[in-house]
Amino acid sequence: MQIFKTPNFNFMRYKLYAFGLSGILIIAGLINISVGKGITPGIDFAGGALIQARFIDPISIAELRQTLGVPELKGVKIQEVEKENREYMIRAMVPEGEAGQELEAHVILAERVVELLRTEQDRQNQQTGRKDLNYIDISEIIPILQSEFPDQALEFAQTILDIKESDSQKGILENYDQLAVPELSPEALTLIKENTYLGSLAVKRRETVGPQVGSDLRRRATQATVWALIGMLIYIGIRFRFAYGVAAIFTLGHDVLITMGIFSLTNREVNLPVIAAILTIVGYSLNDTIVIFDRVRDNIKLLRKHDFETILDSSINQTLSRTAITSGTTFLTVLALFLFGGPVINDFAFTMMIGVVIGTYSSIYQSCSLLFYWNKILKPKKGLGK
Repeated sequence: MQIFKTPNFNFMRYKLYAFGLSGILIIAGLINISVGKGITPGIDFAGGALIQARFIDPISIAELRQTLGVPELKGVKIQEVEKENREYMIRAMVPEGEAGQELEAHVILAERVVELLRTEQDRQNQQTGRKDLNYIDISEIIPILQSEFPDQALEFAQTILDIKESDSQKGILENYDQLAVPELSPEALTLIKENTYLGSLAVKRRETVGPQVGSDLRRRATQATVWALIGMLIYIGIRFRFAYGVAAIFTLGHDVLITMGIFSLTNREVNLPVIAAILTIVGYSLNDTIVIFDRVRDNIKLLRKHDFETILDSSINQTLSRTAITSGTTFLTVLALFLFGGPVINDFAFTMMIGVVIGTYSSIYQSCSLLFYWNKILKPKKGLGK
């Protein structure tokens, strides 16, 4: 499939403009990272708690912010999951003063967030000694039923959870009538009513990361990125020449810096999925760069009478259809993830979208331009072929 039949674009003519554009993007990002908003570390790196809660009654983000606006909660971020004001992702960081003193500060933080979200009615019900059926799991439901239904306690408890997690309930029970099903005997339902109450919210997801774990993950993520770049430099240096490896590494560094700068400017959190996306971008950009470099190496032998800039332009044009098809289909895929994948995968998809665009641009304008100036300034005796 050829999108461009006989392309003959003069890409190298705009190499200085491309350097200028990249420089502006990188400098703007670095300024924002160093003296502006900076990089916002996610729970994976900073330590903290993530709570996904669903409420019986609709509640606005403004009301949640007011409820959670207490001094002991730091960096609270709230994101709506569904457009019905009933389900939210809530992130909170461990305060710096507690991180070094209390190893379980992140666990306490999660409990504190849930406690603040409870209504006054929930707190009154807690004092009666009854369990919150919307909060407890199967291990706490079974003991309630075992006293009168020792042989069926597990089955009845699983039925209750299945109803609560069904598509219609979405993780929360609004009234006990929703448990009136043939699989749960009336006597068992009466016993549940007597020993539980239906709280105003259900915690569908809870993640906690301690500060020590976050620090270790941050160190490992940095090491993974650095070793990936070093490994690629060695591979390309062997596969082509050292100049190609240097150009590729500078190009990949360019992609990572611009991506992190955009993340800083958009105030998004950097977490493990984002690091995974950055490493994926590195591999994607390198793959596209190698295709062009391979054609450059061939054309150095085939187009010996032409100057190096013409060889670079010819190589880019000859691989342009392949680049457009690969980048286009990849971009459509990550765009679908970004639009419809939900909040959990949104940061990953956003990073990939940036990476596909920046990686395609840099493979053409940065890697080839760097090769051009390497050849022009250093003038290798054997040229850049192999």
